[in-house]
Amino acid sequence: MDRGVLKVILLAVFLISATSDPVTKTQDVNIYSFYINSTVTSRYATTIITSRVANRLNESQEIFFEVKIPKNAFISKFRMTIDGKSYDGVVKEKADAQQQYSRAVSRGQSAGLIKSVGRTLEEFKTSVNVAALSKVTFELTYEELLKRRLGKYELLINAQPMQAVKDFKINVHIHEKPGISFLEVKGDLSTDDLANAIKTTRADKDAWVTFYPTRDQQKRCKNCDKNGLKGDLLITYDVERQNPNGEMTVSNGYFVHNFAPSGLPRISKNVVFIIDRSASMGGKKMWQTRLALLRILSDLAEDDHFGLITFDHQIELWKRELLKATKANLDDAKSFVKNIKDRGSTDINAAVLEGVKMINRHPQEGTASILILLTDGDPTTGETYLTRILSNVRKAIGSKFPLYCLGFGYDVSFDFLTQMSLENNGVARRIYEDSDADLQLQGFYNEVAVPLLTDIQLNYIGVSDLTQNNFTLYFNGSEIVVSGKITDNNVESISTDVIAISKGNKVTYHDAVITKDVTDVLPKDFMERLWAYLTVKQLLDKHPVQEAVKKEALKLSLKYQFVTPLTSMFVTKPQKVGSHKIHSEAPHLTCEMLWLTPSDCDEGITLDFPMRPVSHDDYDFQIKRPVFYASFYLAAGENSNRFLLAADGQSQPLCFDVLLHHKLRLLEDSSREFYMNGESQTTKTGFSKIAFYYKKTHNLTITTNSISYRNDQDNVDLLWGQNFALSYTDGVDLIITHNKINVSMGDFSVSVLLHKNDGGVYLWPAVQQYPQDGSPTGIFGKYNISYEKAHEFNNPTLKIMDKNVNVRWVYLKDSTKHSIPNVHCWLVSFDDVMNRNISDFIVTQI
Repeated sequence: MDRGVLKVILLAVFLISATSDPVTKTQDVNIYSFYINSTVTSRYATTIITSRVANRLNESQEIFFEVKIPKNAFISKFRMTIDGKSYDGVVKEKADAQQQYSRAVSRGQSAGLIKSVGRTLEEFKTSVNVAALSKVTFELTYEELLKRRLGKYELLINAQPMQAVKDFKINVHIHEKPGISFLEVKGDLSTDDLANAIKTTRADKDAWVTFYPTRDQQKRCKNCDKNGLKGDLLITYDVERQNPNGEMTVSNGYFVHNFAPSGLPRISKNVVFIIDRSASMGGKKMWQTRLALLRILSDLAEDDHFGLITFDHQIELWKRELLKATKANLDDAKSFVKNIKDRGSTDINAAVLEGVKMINRHPQEGTASILILLTDGDPTTGETYLTRILSNVRKAIGSKFPLYCLGFGYDVSFDFLTQMSLENNGVARRIYEDSDADLQLQGFYNEVAVPLLTDIQLNYIGVSDLTQNNFTLYFNGSEIVVSGKITDNNVESISTDVIAISKGNKVTYHDAVITKDVTDVLPKDFMERLWAYLTVKQLLDKHPVQEAVKKEALKLSLKYQFVTPLTSMFVTKPQKVGSHKIHSEAPHLTCEMLWLTPSDCDEGITLDFPMRPVSHDDYDFQIKRPVFYASFYLAAGENSNRFLLAADGQSQPLCFDVLLHHKLRLLEDSSREFYMNGESQTTKTGFSKIAFYYKKTHNLTITTNSISYRNDQDNVDLLWGQNFALSYTDGVDLIITHNKINVSMGDFSVSVLLHKNDGGVYLWPAVQQYPQDGSPTGIFGKYNISYEKAHEFNNPTLKIMDKNVNVRWVYLKDSTKHSIPNVHCWLVSFDDVMNRNISDFIVTQI
């Protein structure tokens, strides 16, 4: 989402249930109002999307609301208004929200779950069942601190409501205390045919931008299609900067300091470019990379020093030492760049460590050192274990200089690059495979091309709970932001000292704000929320794996109702369970027998669902009468795979769900060099591909159509239905039948079953043997879990790893057997049973 500008991407997509005539069906959902209201105060943006939808059919429809927002934003509010009554989302710890969501869905309730996708926070989704001829209103709010790049803040609003809307409005209000120095509106929607729909108004400290296109304009404009508007509105601005000490804003016991000095001499830099030349960088990617590097080399100042490293499975240096950017050296470097060819695999670990060595061999006082890595894939050779690469790079750099990572394309492991950058005082940026990719690369370089200060320390008197207040580098056109609490509300002034190095010389900035003279009126909790946002963001960015840090970030996320990688937002429409007659063989059920609270259903109702009596094992809940479980707690739906997990000392297994569309780390033991990954099917349960890697020489890929095995000597390609037995060195044995392959690799044994039923085909692995002394990880790596029953009458719970968690009694289709029997299990959230987030198990390549 980073392309040299701040992107606020709002994509409202409304989908309806499947039909043989999707075009006609879509017309039965009418979006009659669509508003985007964004308020920016002191660079902190609060954006509200409000969409009103009518179901024009004589039958109910499930309508999905999907929105994409920038990775730096936190959703803070979601509301659905149905039949005149509003239902607000509540932010909870991710596991708790997932449990409530699963419980609501299992009862057939309308429910929505908003959660982050990985750590990028790019997509949020919810749905509601709208009654016939009824209306629903979706209202989503998110908050974000805008970043300054190249001397400007940019707010990009992308409008794509999927149909022409009668009442369509975008309103943006910007308020900046020091005054607005310039403002510009452009973008795909700022065209001649829509010019009269855009209005801009400016005052000293305020600016307003409105965009009110008519319904006819939404259908006929240049950037429109049959589904209405499709484009963006770009608002660019900056603030007046008369005080070189920065801008201090104080309100309601909190402060924020925006520091962006200018007029300083540039600092010469030592920059090393580390360029991926692996085979996947071929074609247009490599051409654009070479073009961008040639332009960047031309922009180096003569007192800069630079180096070039290219890598695949081997490392190649243009020169062993950093050289001064003279014309002769630049001409020689450009010849080197023109001859970079794609080839081989990807050894990121060795390449980055070589870049660190190059900078360390060239120490210079009063200069700024920078590493820039460009890659389009995962590490596939050398050191491939991501945790060890992160540790190696972190130890080598030692916080001495920043590492910037540029991820080329969508297949790159961007979470890995982001973490590696953040751990080393840099940032990661995704480079999109568009026609302007070379300009994106050059645009990023321009952001770090002119360092003005190094070793910046911001000190304050009379404050506490500071956000980050020391920085390695400050670049021209950027901004440093620090916030904190005022320890004494009676203090008359807040003072700050900024100490930094400017071209080898120590510089100091001193300022003080008289709190009594603060006249700029802000919303009561505005400054507090800005502080909380910045604190949580930095906690998650810098130390995502430290338990104490996660605990503090979670605490603040819950307090301020931010949806972060540690939380989810849960919203459900409470419903009464309708009264039906039950099957004759089933006894009368009450709400409490179904573990429903009185608010969920009327006491004494009956339900039209077949029932089954529990086993004798269920009596240790100390319930005085027989209990029955409703079988409408269904198996995993079309959007998830459900995994079975045997529990030590218990006859009743656990199970957990993983959403589809994932490439998963299924089983891994790096000490034995064994890896099994799987790619889920996109619309149905099961896997479409499973791959094994063993000792770097054995590679087995299984799809629903074929089986392919590779090692140093042999290439074997087979089709399902062929019976083969293959045996190789290193304890590798493959036994293939018409619908199963038994895979033995060292101490691991796995059967992969091919299922064909209900018109579908899918794969499913069944782990048969683990090493006795191993510590495998992955989805199937949890083999020694145990639990205790800790029943609460209306809320069944299990004690897992000393934590009480909510569970549901569900059916599961056991795909580890060809007969696919139905079994029962306790449904537990993924986080509770694995004690880790699903993002830790996602891979980018099979």
